[in-house]
Amino acid sequence: MKFDPPLHPARLVKRYKRFLFDAILENGTPITGSCPNTGSMRGLTTPGSRIWLSRNDDGKRKYPYRFEMIEAEGTTVGVNTGLPNRIAEEAIRAGLIADFASYPVIRREQKYGRQSRIDLLLSDDGRPDLYVEVKNVHFIREPGLAEFPDSVTARGARHLEELADMVAVGNRAAMVYVIQRNDCARFRIAGDLDPVYQQAFTAARAAGVEAYAIKCTVTCDSITPDATVPVDDK
Repeated sequence: MKFDPPLHPARLVKRYKRFLFDAILENGTPITGSCPNTGSMRGLTTPGSRIWLSRNDDGKRKYPYRFEMIEAEGTTVGVNTGLPNRIAEEAIRAGLIADFASYPVIRREQKYGRQSRIDLLLSDDGRPDLYVEVKNVHFIREPGLAEFPDSVTARGARHLEELADMVAVGNRAAMVYVIQRNDCARFRIAGDLDPVYQQAFTAARAAGVEAYAIKCTVTCDSITPDATVPVDDK
């Protein structure tokens, strides 16, 4: 996906209240904007970091600027958790994830499970439906190793249980972890940060839920899914 119009460079002052940030635009103007990521964003909130912002001037938003990317640890990292579904769909249509591209119909945000909505529902006549849950990944502690989650996510654990339920009744289900950074070649669950999620992931895998991780090329102009990387099931 390409950002159009182009993003605005700035310097981060601080991120706070989970959904707000202060920054200084290149022309010296201080602004407050919205942060489309309610997670901890570990390692991605250092004051003074170079960041990139989208801007919407339709008048409907209280804060026209939105936090999209940050430069961290020598690479560009996407932080907008609203984008991975779109990126995952691009990866599917490009044939990057198993046989997913062979499903002719892809629908977004379909109701299923325990009053939830599945991110992507893939369908084909004569085949079981494929339920795809997508998660955003931008956390690393070891070079080259992406991890999820970066904080406790009870909602994420519930999604794994719901995917296992779909497999139990004859459907197909998969987790797709979208890594919005350039410097990772492997993926694993951060079980020390959320043991419950780790347990739910292990149980879901044992029940037949598939798991894939997609690495992306991230620049200040675009985010492009490249290929799957190994998922550590341990």
